This record gives sequence, structure tokens and C-alpha cells, in this order.
Amino acid sequence: YPAIYIDGGLLEVNSATISGLSADSSYDFYVQAVCAIDNVSMNSISGSFNTNSSPVIPEFLPNLSQLNLFTGSLANLTLSTNVFKYDLITPLFTDYAHKLRLIALPQGQAMQYDGEGFPLFPNGTVIAKTFYYNLDETNLALGKKIIETRVLIRVNGAWTIGNYVWNEAQTEAILDENQHTLPISWVNEAGEAMSTNYIVPAANDCTKCHSNAGNVVAIGPKMRNMNFEVDGINQLQKFMDAGHLTDAPSVDAITALPNWQDETLSLESRSRAYFDVNCAHCHSPGGFCEIQSTLDLRFEIDFNDTNILERKNSINNRMSIYYPGFSMPFIGTT
Repeated sequence: YPAIYIDGGLLEVNSATISGLSADSSYDFYVQAVCAIDNVSMNSISGSFNTNSSPVIPEFLPNLSQLNLFTGSLANLTLSTNVFKYDLITPLFTDYAHKLRLIALPQGQAMQYDGEGFPLFPNGTVIAKTFYYNLDETNLALGKKIIETRVLIRVNGAWTIGNYVWNEAQTEAILDENQHTLPISWVNEAGEAMSTNYIVPAANDCTKCHSNAGNVVAIGPKMRNMNFEVDGINQLQKFMDAGHLTDAPSVDAITALPNWQDETLSLESRSRAYFDVNCAHCHSPGGFCEIQSTLDLRFEIDFNDTNILERKNSINNRMSIYYPGFSMPFIGTT
């Protein structure tokens, strides 16, 4: 046994090191007392333990499985214990795809609160977003089709970006810098047959959205866009309690971005939230469309300084129909 007590006093502490175990696995064990070669006790009652996940590798390795973001069969998208999921109040739209968003922080480090925008991420942070379609939204047991996993890695104070494209067998995703057009069909929640030619962006296309003033940036995980309840618990509070977020005030003191689908809120606040997530990374100072457009679609900008009113006809035309190279956004919708 690990510890032996006689008459209330600690007599001896024993320990054992076991090698050759697999990560993310459950093991049963029992203990014997060996007093002599011919004096061995019966087996103790069986105990059990779980091994930890393999460390996340913050490098763009050839295969997604090598990063250790997931455990077990890759297609199950089971998160490593070194990874945590995050959700957004108002998410980006990408041709109706579902998205699994996750963050992996270096061991013993945390995101640092830095206002209601992005937190400060430590070097070695990995942010990943996996795009998939449920084959039939009315019968999830039919499975899903996973398309791509986009990855950001923090290196020397800057983000690097890469994209992993899933194979047809759904057994692996391969680091790929090329654009791909994939025909996708599914059944939506209303039972309607849907289809699209999903475009996996090339590496150069990713930086159109994920860049500002020449630097690669994240888009979604702002404090104000993660400040809401998920499964009955405020998400930011959950991060703080787990040690993933430090130096943050009370969640009540942090702005929460409106949910654009919440019809109890004003139309202006809902549309501004939608613009902030889907458009402002390009339509803002330093963004990809800064020179081509006079719009500034950041949520924190006063409406009178956004030029939304002045450009309303152009916005409507570019969002209500689809023409490549004209419609908004350039990437993520067909």
C-alpha cells in the first residue's frame, strides 16, 4: 500500500513508478505485500487511475493528430485534457457550417485580461477551429462531415496561421496551403435538403481576414464575445475558476456583445454585433478593406462614425446577393 499505519502511527511510505503507459487511458491495479519469497499476501481490492493527455505541440506538424489537440479516434473530436472549448455569443457565419472552437495554453500559464477585446495570450498558445456539417440536423446519429481545422499558434509574441484539411475517410487532417472547393450536402433543421460548394481557403486567403496592419490576428475570442452563460455557467467565470484567465474584473463589469439572433434586443445592437464579428476585422483601421471602404464596423465605434448610414445601399447589395469578388465577406460564404 502507499502508506502503512500501525496504532495510528505512520510506519512506512512506499511508491512505485510505472513506465510504458498510454496517454488518455484508464488502468486498474492491485497491490500485494511481499514479506519474503514464500510469504506473499493476497491481492488487494482493485484500484484505478487515468493517465493524462499527451502535451499539446504548438508547432505546424504535417498531421493534425500530431498536435495532440484531440484524443482517441480523431473523427470523434474528443478534446485532450490539455485543451478547453470556448463559444461565442455572436459567431462568424461560414456557409452554415458548425464550428468547434478550442484553446490550448502552455502548462501553468493563462490568458491575461486586457480589456473587453482580446486577452493577452502567452507564447505557445494554440487556438483551433474545426468546421463540420451534421449530415442530417434532424437525426444527429447519422454523423457528420468534418472539412477543415484552422489553427493559430502564438510564437515570439506573434500569431502564425495554418490550415489542416480532413481526408475523405475522416481519419486525419493534413497541413495544406492550397485552396479546395468541396461539394457539401446536408439536411437542415427544417428537414430541407441543402448543398453548397464549400471553399477551403488557401493560406494567403486566410491572412485577408486574420490580419491587421500587417500582423496576423485572431477574430472571435474577445472578452465581450465570450461573456455569456454556457450550460448554465458564465463562460468567463468558468475560465477564471479554472485558472485559464487572470486579472479579470467581475464578469458583470465586462461588456457582453449582443446575440444578433435575440429578437428581444434592438435591431441596431443586433446588427452592430453581427458586423463586429463578421466584418469589422476587415472594415476597421489596419484591416484588409481599410483603403477600399470608408466603413468602420467595430462594435465600440459610435454609430455616427461608422458610415453605415451613408453606405447602407452598398452594404445591402454586397450582402444580399453573391458575386465572387464583389459580395461581402470575400471568404466564408457562397
